[in-house]
Amino acid sequence: MSMQELSEQEVFRRNSLENLRNMGINPYPADEYEVTGYSAEIKKSFLDDAPKREVTVAGRIMTRRIMGKAAFMELQDSGGRIQIYISRDDICPGEDKELYNTVFKKLLDIGDFVGIKGYVFRTQMGEISVHTQELTVLAKSLRPLPIVKYKDGVAYDAFEDPEMRYRQRYVDLIVNEGVKDIFIKRTKIFNSMRELFNSKGYVEVDTPVLQSIPGGAAARPFITHHNALDIPLYLRIANELYLKRLIVGGFEGVYEFSRNFRNEGMDRTHNPEFTVMEIYIAYKDYNWMMEFTEQMLEKVCLDVLGTTEVKVGYNTIHFKAPFRRVSMIEAIKENTGVDISGMNEDQLREVCGQLHVEQDNTMGKGKLIDEIFGEKCEGKFIQPTFITDYPKEMSPLCKEHRSNPELTERFELMVNGKELANAYSELNDPVDQRERFEEQLKLSKKGDDEAMFIDQDFLRALEYGMPPTSGMGIGMDRLAMLLTGQTSIQEVLFFPQMRPEKAHNQQSEEQNV
Repeated sequence: MSMQELSEQEVFRRNSLENLRNMGINPYPADEYEVTGYSAEIKKSFLDDAPKREVTVAGRIMTRRIMGKAAFMELQDSGGRIQIYISRDDICPGEDKELYNTVFKKLLDIGDFVGIKGYVFRTQMGEISVHTQELTVLAKSLRPLPIVKYKDGVAYDAFEDPEMRYRQRYVDLIVNEGVKDIFIKRTKIFNSMRELFNSKGYVEVDTPVLQSIPGGAAARPFITHHNALDIPLYLRIANELYLKRLIVGGFEGVYEFSRNFRNEGMDRTHNPEFTVMEIYIAYKDYNWMMEFTEQMLEKVCLDVLGTTEVKVGYNTIHFKAPFRRVSMIEAIKENTGVDISGMNEDQLREVCGQLHVEQDNTMGKGKLIDEIFGEKCEGKFIQPTFITDYPKEMSPLCKEHRSNPELTERFELMVNGKELANAYSELNDPVDQRERFEEQLKLSKKGDDEAMFIDQDFLRALEYGMPPTSGMGIGMDRLAMLLTGQTSIQEVLFFPQMRPEKAHNQQSEEQNV
């Protein structure tokens, strides 16, 4: 970037950078800087009658008020902010006052990282602060933060444009309070689930992201090419079939936090890469898994929020077990008045027409039922509800229902009008599984680009024998949305997928024209 392309502030900061170097001050020192105190802990533990506490703190300068021989600034570290008091004569006890007059007053800016050694005290205004005895420049910031100056000090300008926030998440985290807390809660959700699974002896595993066959779900994959092997490979759409191979191999319980990829649309609840937790437990069925899912979500809510009630928009979601259970056919009948049980493909197309549900010739029975449920029912389930017993055509990896051969032992957990979790009594009959895959192949030839491939190696694994097993997958991004009260998946992803910046700018210019 040439100096002509820089803003006035950026030019000024680069000049300050050179001046620091000319003074013999390294603006990016390599030495370790040992921190002994953090803002939140310092303020929480301070006692007025306690002995003077010496601390070393480090962080980013967020505000400054210079008043002649003294100054105040706010330092932001990983846990919050703390006020710093600086006296010229304390940091420059001799005749040379250059560190204060030149470095601090003229060459340091909001956004710079500094280290402060000093002691904790309470100011006359009652604010717990650190009295500086030594100041060290740790990193010079060359771009100004989005701030606006007022007469009485400095306040943050609104950095609220979602396009800018998601594209420059690092700035969003610096200047917008509460953003970091969303991601800390997200991590606590993962930790809470790991704690539960590990306590039961289930094993966390890793399975391939690059797969020769995209299996385990019905979705459109991303395709790439492996040069050395000269074969196409797919980014995984799910890890289900690999986890089941491990059950075949003798593990009784396995789980994985899986980064999955689907080459499909983007909206407020979908991103092309997303995180799913999948868990498979031998000798269990979907009834057991429903109870386990209830216990897991209740625990996660208590661990992360301290309550099982979660406010999302105008809705208060209650994660206290037990959750309501209703079959898919009952749910469709409840919300449309139509009983689809036993209907063939032509009858389902007629129902779609009556209900004004979009359809096309590539859709089989399962896809038609899925469209009816998605359009007319899914959004109605606000409180956690298990939708159970899906038609067989919708669930090619799921065990046939023990009392109705047209259905499967499957549930999806609906919360706040969206699917949160999906679970089966897993199909472990290799002959039945091969027939289901062949039905999917027919759909693929018919034009359904989300139909499953036939995974011959997985079928071979099943032929060695897989015990009765229940598996469950839960969308971690959607769970994070729920427990942090967010309505957009982009708010719980550090770096959501965005249109390339040049393409976005070009599109904006075309719209303005």
